[in-house]
Amino acid sequence: MPSATPDHSSSQQHKAIAAQQGAVAIAIVTVSDTRTPETDVNAAYLREQITAAGHTVAGYRLIKDEADQVAGVLDDLVAEARIILFNGGTGIAPRDRTYDVLSRKLEKTLPGFGELFRMLSYEQVGAAAMLSRATAGVYQNSVIISTPGSPAAVQLAWEKLIAPELAHLAWEVIR
Repeated sequence: MPSATPDHSSSQQHKAIAAQQGAVAIAIVTVSDTRTPETDVNAAYLREQITAAGHTVAGYRLIKDEADQVAGVLDDLVAEARIILFNGGTGIAPRDRTYDVLSRKLEKTLPGFGELFRMLSYEQVGAAAMLSRATAGVYQNSVIISTPGSPAAVQLAWEKLIAPELAHLAWEVIR
């Protein structure tokens, strides 16, 4: 009879190997029509978290929510970073284009990221969580993660989803 307890040994082995790979190069992209580098609290938060975790910030861009800018920065940063963290432009307003561009570019998707993000967001903002088009996937051997631009959303994604799996994600795309 099969065990009722799931076997996590393979995942744990992968995480252990991934942890030995050293610092991960991570890029930060803030998509906003109103923020400046001085008011970009998300980039400041992520930069602090990334370096505190022993990883490196391989690049930072602050772009407008224009399809050509989102696509251009994605293509520019994949050469520099194993993980690219986008924040902003994931809603359903006419100006929100980040998801639309990234969803066309991703070669492999991680639907679980968006599902888990919305589940966790529901605990904070209720039914408004359904308005988020947070997404993740792989593009040219880099992990692309896109979250809403609110500081609470960026913090939630980092603490609950990204940080715990960061080394594992970075290792999986190159192993």
